[in-house]
Amino acid sequence: MPAPDPEFAQRVRQSFDRQAAMRTLGATLESIEPGHVVIGMAHRDELTQQHGFIHAGMLAAALDSACGYAAFSLMPSDAAVLTVEFKVNLLAPARGPRFRFDARVVKPGRTISVVEGRAMQTEADGSDEKLIATMTATVMTVVGRDGLNH
Repeated sequence: MPAPDPEFAQRVRQSFDRQAAMRTLGATLESIEPGHVVIGMAHRDELTQQHGFIHAGMLAAALDSACGYAAFSLMPSDAAVLTVEFKVNLLAPARGPRFRFDARVVKPGRTISVVEGRAMQTEADGSDEKLIATMTATVMTVVGRDGLNH
């Protein structure tokens, strides 16, 4: 998918860097391509639920950001991005120790885009990858609205 903004990667990085929520999760932006974003995160005790697994809300937040930025990478330079809706399927406990949140645009649109995300857990060296959650997200392109940064 071609990106309409040749500076899309820089725009995605700048927006991601403004997200206090992703800093709180310790999430990092690992890869940006037109219509495809990968976010990484390590298991941390502060993010767990009562059984020691990463809390579902933390997984959903990271997947939501991956999906949003995958769509954002295909938006014009003056656009902002907002999630309209998402559905998460939790497939296995999030034990870690590492997580990768991979999102790809399925249907780009002028106003609404559909994105699919996958959360994978791996060993620290990246081996033994296992699918632990999926997300389908509907993301909106917003242009000309006060208070929204691109």
